[in-house]
Amino acid sequence: MSHTAELIAVGTELLLGNIANTDAQMISQGLSELGINVFYHTVVGDNPDRVRQAVDVAKKRADILITTGGLGPTCDDLTKVALAQAFGRKLLYHEPSAQRIRDRFAAMGRPVTENNYQQAMIPEGATVLDNDWGTAPGVAFAADGVHVIMLPGPPRECEMMFKHRAVPYLRGLSDGVIASRTVKTFGIGESAAESVLRDLMNALHNPTLAPYAKPNGTELRITAHADTEAEALALIAPVEEQVKALMGHYVIGVDVDSLEAVCFSLLQAQGLTMGTAESCTGGLIAKLITDRPGSSAIFRGGIVSYTNEVKHHVLGVPQDLLDTYGAVSPQVAEAMARGARQALGCDIALSSTGVAGPDPDDRGNPIGLVYLGIAWGDQCVVKALHAGTMATRERVRNQAAQHSLDLLRRHLTGLPLEES
Repeated sequence: MSHTAELIAVGTELLLGNIANTDAQMISQGLSELGINVFYHTVVGDNPDRVRQAVDVAKKRADILITTGGLGPTCDDLTKVALAQAFGRKLLYHEPSAQRIRDRFAAMGRPVTENNYQQAMIPEGATVLDNDWGTAPGVAFAADGVHVIMLPGPPRECEMMFKHRAVPYLRGLSDGVIASRTVKTFGIGESAAESVLRDLMNALHNPTLAPYAKPNGTELRITAHADTEAEALALIAPVEEQVKALMGHYVIGVDVDSLEAVCFSLLQAQGLTMGTAESCTGGLIAKLITDRPGSSAIFRGGIVSYTNEVKHHVLGVPQDLLDTYGAVSPQVAEAMARGARQALGCDIALSSTGVAGPDPDDRGNPIGLVYLGIAWGDQCVVKALHAGTMATRERVRNQAAQHSLDLLRRHLTGLPLEES
C-alpha cells in the first residue's frame, strides 16, 4: 500500500522568517527514500485554533501526518494539546518520560523546573518516541485512518529523532520492503535529464524513477517495493542499467556522495597523486579533496596563485603569456597546470583561472568565464567554463571547482576531455 504524507511545522518564528524550515526539507528527503509521497507542507503559528484547523485539513488528504515543533516546556509549545484535541485523545502523564527528563537535567547539573514536565504529557494510547538528543519525547499514534508522528523542532533533535525513531516506525507501516538506488550525474540539469528519461519514467510503475536537482548535479532515484530487500534490488537493477546507458558520460556513480569522493576513490585505486594550482577558486579544489580522511596519500599540495607574480615566480608561467593573453586565458591555465605538476611532483595537476566577480576583469573578460586545466605526463587539456554573467562569486567558484573535478573524473575513467 502506498502512503501519502503531509508535514505541519508549528512555530511563529517560521512564519516571521526568523528561521528556515530545514526540518521539512530533511523529512521530505527521508520520506522520498521510503517511497512515501509528500504532497503538502504547512506552516502554522503558535495558535491552538489554527493548528487544529491545519490538522483538520491535513487528515483529509494524507494518511501520514508529521508535525515538527511545539513539544517543549513553554506556554507556546502546544502541538500535543492541539493534536490530542483534533483526534479526541486525552493527554496522560507518562512517568518514564518524566524520569528521562529528570535524568537529563541531572546529567547537566541543572534543576528541573515544573514546566518541563508538560513534555511528559502523552496522548492516550500513543507510542512514545524516546529522545536521546533533547528533553521532549516524540509521539506516534494512529487515529481516524491517519498515522500521526510528532517530532521536536530543533533541527539536530528533529533529524536524529526522524532517522532513529520515525523511520523505523514508518517502515513498519508498509507490507514488504522499500529499497532505492540513486544514480548521480554531473553536467546535466534536472529538466534535460527528465527529457531524456521521460519515456522510461512514464513506463515504470514498480520500480519508479524520479529526478532531483541538487546543488552539484542531478540525482536520479530508482525506488522499488517488494517482499524482501533482495527482491526490491532485483527490480531496480535493470532500470539502473537503462538509466546509466541513457545518461552516458554524465553519470559519476551510483549511491556516491560527491564528485570529490569519486575522484578520491579513483586516484586511490590507480595509485596516482594530484595537486592544484588555483587562482579564482582560491584553494577550494584542494579543500574538497583534503576534507576527506586519508587525502595525504593522494594529494601532494596546492598553490593558490592569486596574483600574476605568484603565477610567474612560483608556477613558472612565462611573463610573455601573462602580458599577451592575460591571467584569464587558456594559455595561462595550461601553463599553471604544467607548472604545478612540476613544482609539486604529482601525477596529475588541476588549474583554475577566471573571473569570479563582482566585476569583469581589466581585459573585459565577463564574470563567470573560467579556464580549467588538467596536466598529466607531457599532455595538458584546458576547458572553458561559462558560469554566467549573473552568477554570484560563490557560485562561480563552486562551479569551477566542480567542473575541475569532473575533468579529473573524466581523465581517470578514460572519457574524452572537452578542449576549449
